[in-house]
This record gives sequence, C-alpha cells and structure tokens, in this order.
Amino acid sequence: MIVTLDGRSSLRIGGSVTRSTLILNTMLTIIVIIAESYRMRPPLARISATLAALAVIASASACGTPADRDPQHVNVVAAFYPLQYLAERVGGDRVRVTNLTRPGIEPHEMDLKPSQVIQVSGAELVVYQRGLQPMVDQAVGDSGDRLFDAAAAVPLIPLAPEALEDGAKPGAPDPHIWLDPQRYLTVGTRLSERLTRLDPAGKDSYPARLAAFTTEMVALDNAYRTGLAQCARHEIVTSHAAFGYLARRYGLTQIPIAGLSADEETSPRRLAEIAATARSHHATTIFFEALVSPKVAQTVAREIGATTAVLDPIEGVTGADDYLVVMRRNLATLRQALGCR
Repeated sequence: MIVTLDGRSSLRIGGSVTRSTLILNTMLTIIVIIAESYRMRPPLARISATLAALAVIASASACGTPADRDPQHVNVVAAFYPLQYLAERVGGDRVRVTNLTRPGIEPHEMDLKPSQVIQVSGAELVVYQRGLQPMVDQAVGDSGDRLFDAAAAVPLIPLAPEALEDGAKPGAPDPHIWLDPQRYLTVGTRLSERLTRLDPAGKDSYPARLAAFTTEMVALDNAYRTGLAQCARHEIVTSHAAFGYLARRYGLTQIPIAGLSADEETSPRRLAEIAATARSHHATTIFFEALVSPKVAQTVAREIGATTAVLDPIEGVTGADDYLVVMRRNLATLRQALGCR
C-alpha cells in the first residue's frame, strides 16, 4: 500500500482499500482541507473546525469501507443534487445515495465538513463533477477506481468570454451539463454501466431503470424542442451563466449578467452593457435563480422596464420538487417570457 500527497494537495492511494488505509487517507485529507481553509476563516471558526475534525478522526475507525459493503446496496456519495437525482433514478433500490450539498446551498461555494470527508472515503462510488466543487475534488483525490466523474462522460462547451469570472482562463468549461436533457441522459447511461459493473448481483435490474430514465429524458427533450420552436424572442438575460447548454440545444442565446459564480459582483459598466443589450433585443424578462439574491436582475429590469422571473439551474431543490418538476417549470417560464406559441 502506498499513500502519497501530490502537488495539488489531494490524495492518491495505491493498493487495496483497508480500514487502516481509509483512516489514514481521511486524516490526511481533513488536515489538508482545514489547513487550506484557515486563510479564509476567523479564529473562532478555525478552532471549531479543528475540534470537529479531531472528533471525526477519532471516530473514523467505526466507519465502513468498501470492503464492508452491503451486498444488497451500493453505497453512493453524490456531490450535489443533479448527481444525486441521477444516481437514484438509474440505481433505484440497488443504491443508497448521500448528497454532500445540503438543500438550499449553492454547490459552487459549498464547504465540506470533516464528517463528509469520512463519507467520501467510505463510499463504494463517488459521483461528482471535477472542477465544479474544489473541496470535493480535494477530498476525492485521484482514487479513480471508485470515482465517477460526470464531466468526463460528455463533451463540455466553454463559457462565453463575458461569462468568465475574474482570473478564469479563456475556454474554461461550463459545468451545467444537466440542463441539457440529452447530455444528462448520456451521463445517466454511463453511470448505469458503471453501477452494473460494480454491482453484478443486481445487474439484471439496471436496464429497466435506465430505460425508464431514457423515456423521461426523451420526452423532456421533445417538450423543450416543441415548446421553444416558435418564439418571438430567443435571448435570455440571466443572473447566472448556467444556461449555456440549454441555450445551445434549443436555439437560444444566453446573455449572462454575471459569470459562473452566482455571487460574483457585477461592475456598473457591465450592468450598463447588459441593459443596453437586453433593450436592443426587446427583452421583457430578466431571469434570476432561486438560490441567490435577485437584486442584480432587478436592477437591470428596472433600467429597461422589464419584469423578473426565476429560471432555476437546479443546483439544489427544496420541498417536493425534483429535477423533472423544475425543468418543466423552467420551460413554462421561458415560453411566457419569450412569447412562444
């Protein structure tokens, strides 16, 4: 067994996964995460985080490992909601899924607790999207045998230059692949294949669940194609550059107020440019998302005499909503705002 800490402060583990390997891997990962987060935390928060980490490390030996698996279920950890939904739909009763991102939390900015690092280390399969959540990337390291990276399952498109955050490199990929039903279906297909290999005892049950998921995604794709085929306008002004895949798939043009981060501050000059562009396209609605403040969208809307509406990137859901419910609601919102027949 070899445990190394690479140059990106992530962990790579060689050899079989034993309980002692899990504990050592988890301890090192927690120490790295806490050390790197100290620069951003006030003193009391640092003390609390350290005490919490020590408590979790002390209990790590009680946690299961992949070797301790329940033969009736695959222990899956999903990084955020769209991946949780996907794992549950294609896995059904053969999987037990834990979501690392709590409802109502913006996944780009989520903070990983020491107890969640334990969950990641003990999972049989971690379903995540590299590059979207740095803390999760750090926790999973390079232990590829039990990782499923959704970003590697489909081609990614780059963010438009005006959607980049300060300091982001040109060509940085747009992570919001789940907003394109066709790409989301491809990811689901690859995940189903992975679960089938991981769970040979349940292999006969996965095709039927994938077929049901395929039917849902095909119907959703058809609804968007038909619903957005005849619209008076095709530009969507959004407070979050999350809809590039959806826009490309269905012939729309996304005009983002801010970049990838929903919390990014938008400059007055950029707001003036957005207002002028929205006005030139006769936009009647400025879209904002459910998990962030609508203030910026409201500012642009007031400037051009438009209204505001929620267009949800489905990074987290609350209540009885699920992926399909929110996607259908988004379609109804777009049809009204774009004057579709």
